[in-house]
Amino acid sequence: MATIRKRGEYQWQAIVKRKGHPLVSKTWNTRREAEAWARQVESEIDRGIFISRAEAEKTTVADLIERYRLEELPKKRGNGFGPALKALEAGLGKYSVAGLSSKIIADYRQKRLKSTSSRGEAFSPDTVRKEINLLSRIIDLAGKEWGVVLPANPCKMVARPPAGKARDRRLEGDELKRLLEASEPHMAAIIEFAVETAARLGELLSVKWADVDLKKRVMIVRGIDDRGTKNDDALRAVPLSSRAVEIMKNLKALPRSIDGRVFYWWKASDSFNKTWRRACARAGIEDLRFHDLRHEATSRLFEKGVFDSMEVASITGHKTLSMLKRYTHLRAEDLAKKLG
Repeated sequence: MATIRKRGEYQWQAIVKRKGHPLVSKTWNTRREAEAWARQVESEIDRGIFISRAEAEKTTVADLIERYRLEELPKKRGNGFGPALKALEAGLGKYSVAGLSSKIIADYRQKRLKSTSSRGEAFSPDTVRKEINLLSRIIDLAGKEWGVVLPANPCKMVARPPAGKARDRRLEGDELKRLLEASEPHMAAIIEFAVETAARLGELLSVKWADVDLKKRVMIVRGIDDRGTKNDDALRAVPLSSRAVEIMKNLKALPRSIDGRVFYWWKASDSFNKTWRRACARAGIEDLRFHDLRHEATSRLFEKGVFDSMEVASITGHKTLSMLKRYTHLRAEDLAKKLG
């Protein structure tokens, strides 16, 4: 039987003691709340489903996010985690983990969908979905490894925003020519090399001369900071076209960097993207992201007509054919030529 005792003038403490279980207590503002909580805990113990919420009650979402930043973020690839963590911290950081509910997270979802970025752009459903999925992974990790346990992950009861339309931007007309002409030599080199190889920006910024064999026409992609590729492969061998080899030979004639990286002018994607936006502006090109060059390159591989789907996937590093399809945007006029 639970013990209910008064603490001070306005609070009541409920204490539950059961053999084989640690003492559990919680303080409430009314006796009725204390008794109801004690009955719930005793019922869960009797049914063998009781989970102590002590750590979850004293740990905030901001605490989890900070620990994730320190322990997990250094292991991750890409730069999308930082903004997502910042948004989650601003919107939900003040809540205790135990205080999170599906309603609170659903309200966060709706608020984010209606808000805009510092540039005045609305946040896409994809962005908000990724934020909620990230929070869900953090909560699961906290329960498995950090001792911050919940009976159920509230994120798993919240509907995600529907996936947005897959981006299908490709280079049009003379855009590539204009972009190369508007770029500095090293910028033009990485742009054209991306179109030739379908490699990701992070992969290109990390590749070292030791990973390039111009005789065999192969480049080994190891991912960011040698932590593997985005799909968790230890490495991927990317075949080099004649033009890609020519670009590499031209780069090899330039001064080398201390760390041995090929495209050493940028340390990370943040610094690169500033240069990219300036080049696009000078070329008079709108709504083109560097990642769109990967779409362009993937589509061109199919348009060559010499590779099948598995061969293209091996080059691009796509794990599934469904993901490969999202990156393939064949032009109807090119397909029409094949019809004769």
